[in-house]
Amino acid sequence: MNAALRPLYRNAGAAPLLIFLALAFFIPVATILGMAVWTPADGLTLASLQRIASTPVYASILLRTLEISVWTTALCLLGGLPIALLIHRLRGSARSVVYLLVLLPFWTSFLVKSFAWLVLLGKNGTVNAMIVLLTGEPANASLLFNLNAVLIGMVHGLMPFAVLTILPVLESIDPRLLPAAACLGARPVEAFVRVLLPLALPGIAAAGLIVFVTSVGFFIVPALLGGPRQTMVANVVIEMVQELLNWPLASAAAVLMFVVVALLFGLYIRSFGIETLIGRARTGSPAPAQGNLSLQRLAWQRQCWVAWDLMTAPLTRLPGLESLVRVVAWLGVVALLLFLVLPALFLIPVSFSTSGIIDWPPQFFSWQWYAALDTPAWRSAAWRSATVAAATGVLSLALAYPAAVWFVRQAQRSRVPVLVLMIAPMIVPRIIIAIGLFYLFARIGLVGSWVGLVLGHTVIALPFVLITMIAVVQAYDERLDHAAAVCGAGTLMRLRRVTLPLLAPGALSAFLFAFVTSLDELTIAMFVTGGLSSTLPKQMWDEALLRVSPTLAAASTMVFLFMSVVVLLAQTFRQRSNAAKPASNA
Repeated sequence: MNAALRPLYRNAGAAPLLIFLALAFFIPVATILGMAVWTPADGLTLASLQRIASTPVYASILLRTLEISVWTTALCLLGGLPIALLIHRLRGSARSVVYLLVLLPFWTSFLVKSFAWLVLLGKNGTVNAMIVLLTGEPANASLLFNLNAVLIGMVHGLMPFAVLTILPVLESIDPRLLPAAACLGARPVEAFVRVLLPLALPGIAAAGLIVFVTSVGFFIVPALLGGPRQTMVANVVIEMVQELLNWPLASAAAVLMFVVVALLFGLYIRSFGIETLIGRARTGSPAPAQGNLSLQRLAWQRQCWVAWDLMTAPLTRLPGLESLVRVVAWLGVVALLLFLVLPALFLIPVSFSTSGIIDWPPQFFSWQWYAALDTPAWRSAAWRSATVAAATGVLSLALAYPAAVWFVRQAQRSRVPVLVLMIAPMIVPRIIIAIGLFYLFARIGLVGSWVGLVLGHTVIALPFVLITMIAVVQAYDERLDHAAAVCGAGTLMRLRRVTLPLLAPGALSAFLFAFVTSLDELTIAMFVTGGLSSTLPKQMWDEALLRVSPTLAAASTMVFLFMSVVVLLAQTFRQRSNAAKPASNA
């Protein structure tokens, strides 16, 4: 091969994905952010940014958004870390069951989970009914349309992200380290703080980054569960674009969101490295020791732990204390799992109610709300969502697989900057991507089109599919292909008998992630769909804005059951594939 063509051939795997992102992500986002400082009518201007900065209501909304996002991130990490530790320590069927309990709410639609909390926290809802049962009186304050309801809904929706981001980092930690620390005299708390926690810190930070970025761009939960005081920046941006048609002001608000997220992302890269987001350890040698300063710090830390041991020594001698701590810890983790799993289940009995309002306990038994879904609008929305989700999964895999192969096997000096470009949609609030695509599609005639939805959903799903495929390619042993070739297998036979069976479980997981992400996507659909081309989440959202009725419970139940079946089938397929690997390797 010509030497001049070798770099092009070597980087060909990453080219389709980068070209796609350049056209469908970078150009729209740059256009929207640029409108904050430049407009065709006025040219270069800072009027929109000055108006945002000088208007007290916008400043308070930004601070409120940051406050809600920080609280959501902290609570998700506090609840997600114990669940991840439990899954990490369990083995066999118990591990599979707990992992499945986390996957079910993870794949469940944000709209479904929000509707579930409307049922639970409503005036006639489950929580209020339990309060009346226990105290004889209803709750003194409203359980909905306040900060607590918003935090409950957001933490419930985003905690599975934290669990599934922290877990791979815990799995990569050498299990012999904690026993070694115990042999050197470290008690369980000291071993956790000084050994396990520092090693898990990159995963915890990555989970915090993902949860925070998602929280900053959230609007579903604040709109459904919050009141006027819980309005977030994303809600304001939607109002500016759809109702006020003030693009420069919406762009200025988007710039504020982007700056906050960019600063946080830059801090993360500086602290942990970009490749920790995809499960790789940071390359490079550790910082050199600082001589006496490090020794003094270690001695001071050791003295602190000795003092801790002396203070807690009387407690450790209390009979049954260790068993009590274990029981409390188990009950806490079980309570967190119930918090994740149970809310969506309350929608099922409500969907069979004979009453036209959502109350608890529901009045049984009627199929009328499922019959109400048998309309052209609901059928077309469901079909459109299913076809768009399938196309999104296929397109995401087609773009992500060659890019993953390039990154694992051929990337050299450019791996870090190219990886930043590839996963950029994951670290930009979704509302910014949505209005950018709306602005672009309105000019090329893709608003309301099936193609526009597929392109927009692929932008959102692509980073997560890429991260999954990178892990799949990393785990694939190329020597198996070479061994099959030595045994006389041709290209097609190697592909059919070796490559595809080994890659299929990971590829299926990546496809399902893209499929479910598309099926649940509302932000893009709010801007890209036309009046007669609604998706299922958009149809549910429009219905919720008019009236929260058992019809929404019926639609949410069907979506939840469909997602549950998909997750169970995927888990079964993956377990069978993993069980077949030893036999095939033998």
